[in-house]
Amino acid sequence: MNEHLVSNDQDPLKLDNQLCFMLYTASRKMTSAYRPLLNELGLTYPQYLVMLVLWENFAGEEANKQGLKVSVISNKLQLDNGTLTPLLKRLEAQGLVTRNRDSKDERVVRVGLTPSGTELRSIATKVPETMLCNSGLSADEFSEIYSELKTVLNKIPGMLC
Repeated sequence: MNEHLVSNDQDPLKLDNQLCFMLYTASRKMTSAYRPLLNELGLTYPQYLVMLVLWENFAGEEANKQGLKVSVISNKLQLDNGTLTPLLKRLEAQGLVTRNRDSKDERVVRVGLTPSGTELRSIATKVPETMLCNSGLSADEFSEIYSELKTVLNKIPGMLC
């Protein structure tokens, strides 16, 4: 009867053969690796992602005055409002962001950076370089993995990069 069984290397239901499990494990390890660096910034990993979006979008002072719509942040991070709103409230309580109703449409909430949130960016600039150094990957290996992963994510239905 064993001769009809699929070998472990080909078993489509073997955990180690699942791309989803590899991505899940990589995500957990990556988040764990970021934790000590982000603790120095007073941020959790999801809060760091929100701050990255804000820092990216508020290069100019005018954009910061108006703020970024919560829906834009939500789309960029692929998080629903129910997940994003508590993150934004905690960042606001930390004095890093402001949340205000849009003057033209009260249903819209806009998020801006406070001076402290803007200053935190200069400290956070060391995080990507430290992560690369700690990973043991060369810059070329990192770029190759990034490129391949982006290709995979672009091919999975419902995933955006």
